[in-house]
Amino acid sequence: MALYPHRAAQRSGGAEPRLLIIPGLHDSGPAHWQSWLEQQYRDAHRVRQRDFSHPDLERWSERIQARLDNAGDGEWIAVAHSFGCLALAHHLQRNPDSPVREALLVAPAEPDKFGLAESLPHQRLGRPTALIASQNDPWMSAASALRWATRWGSSYSNIGLVGHINSEAGFGPFPLAKRWVEAARARAARERRPERASILEWSFSI
Repeated sequence: MALYPHRAAQRSGGAEPRLLIIPGLHDSGPAHWQSWLEQQYRDAHRVRQRDFSHPDLERWSERIQARLDNAGDGEWIAVAHSFGCLALAHHLQRNPDSPVREALLVAPAEPDKFGLAESLPHQRLGRPTALIASQNDPWMSAASALRWATRWGSSYSNIGLVGHINSEAGFGPFPLAKRWVEAARARAARERRPERASILEWSFSI
């Protein structure tokens, strides 16, 4: 049985997955690495909340689904930051057939700060995910980040004493995030390639 069974139904053999940017509280401004990453890809889409100053898990999760619905068919690679990571985890729990095939979770916000720990999944998220944390993030301790990564089945990276990994911490360009996107797209391209040539593609000599 496939580890991620939702994949088979979503493969279209067509375009590569698009990039979905999911900001945290107060959105990601023009100097933020998420805005920089969005500018690197013409097919990128951003989830825009009705109120970026009010962290409402249900509504933020619903906005992710609405953005995917409005953008049409196809697979996605999601890159979330801070409270956006919690909204994405909630979305994936509620929508196991979500077209998000891989997700990068950067500097998640601590669910306990919002009283949301019990509202979030405590098991694998059903697709490959990677969590990038900081040793001194004021929004989530490194120990808590590791616990959530373990629950969600995410690969875990601690990139050191770099704060909340946002523009205030000096993260405009963030090449690590772009490398992850490129690797995720490469994995998708490998999956789209047939394992063996169709018999119609074979050439015969008579």
